[in-house]
Amino acid sequence: MKISALMRFRSGERCARWLAGWRRVISRRGLVCVLWLGGAIAMPVMAASPVPGYPGRTLTLVCPFAVGGSADIMARLLAQKLGEALNVPVVVENRAGAGGMVGASHVAKAKPDGHTLLLVTGAYPAAAALSTAPSFDPIKDVAMVSLVTAYPFIINVPANSALKSFPDLLAHAKKNPGALNYATSGVGSISHLSAELMNTMAGIETVHIPTKGGNTALSETLAGRVDFLFEAPTLSLPFIKSGKLRALAATGRERYKPMPELAQVGEVLPGYEVYSFIALGVTGGTPEAVVQYLNAELRKMVSQPDVVRRLVELGGEPQVNTPDEMNRYVALELRKWRQVIDARKIERQ
Repeated sequence: MKISALMRFRSGERCARWLAGWRRVISRRGLVCVLWLGGAIAMPVMAASPVPGYPGRTLTLVCPFAVGGSADIMARLLAQKLGEALNVPVVVENRAGAGGMVGASHVAKAKPDGHTLLLVTGAYPAAAALSTAPSFDPIKDVAMVSLVTAYPFIINVPANSALKSFPDLLAHAKKNPGALNYATSGVGSISHLSAELMNTMAGIETVHIPTKGGNTALSETLAGRVDFLFEAPTLSLPFIKSGKLRALAATGRERYKPMPELAQVGEVLPGYEVYSFIALGVTGGTPEAVVQYLNAELRKMVSQPDVVRRLVELGGEPQVNTPDEMNRYVALELRKWRQVIDARKIERQ
């Protein structure tokens, strides 16, 4: 997926239009959800000077998910490279719970000096959308620094599944409402909401099986105890390549570069588009000079050949943008997932 393609994400617009009018074809004009990212990596950057003395001590990068998952893998890569760039240790602290909101809340309430960072994933606006009374404002109390990488989800089935394609899955679900189930890391996770968006747009009913985490959902699918799985390439690609999972479709707008032969959900359900991402955030109110300094260092880091290679190996594509662009994107994703939650009558927590 090229940066120019990501720039044209219209998931928020398309979902809003589709959910507002069931019979209308989603327009390709209007609100652009993801931020003009084109050429962001190559664009010359004039970084603001950091606050004198920053960083003055070890940085903490809060990963809001458990050790060993795809987010944790990304967090440790970022911590290593950011530490090298800033010449201070960056320690990963896993604070899992509430779909990532426990860790996010910790960062939101930290001292706004740029020493406490948040690994922000596509789950962040999804979990925030599900919350009835969040302990912090997801837009104001966590400030975005930059996008790092983005990737679609892949819809997978066990290797021995009778479902050979995405149309097979939809056809079986239409003939047998409630017969197919899917596993996710929990209620309100981005994989859960992605599947519910599919259910709504396809007019089908499949059963959600929440588990204790992404690794558990993956294990249940590998064992054949659930029918399908929306999973990030970070975890699913090795099993697809080894033949233990069968990939049916990707959720992006364009063909997924590592698997160009893989169909897209949007080819069958026009307008369907879901991407997840990895980004960096800090406590809201952190001095702008610090935010811009971190943004400039991330741009340098994401352009390094070894980092590019590793991000691609993990199933994503390197992406960077400005703090303002990333803040706007998160706000639009929050709006999109609220609409899905309302349409599917998912109970907020």
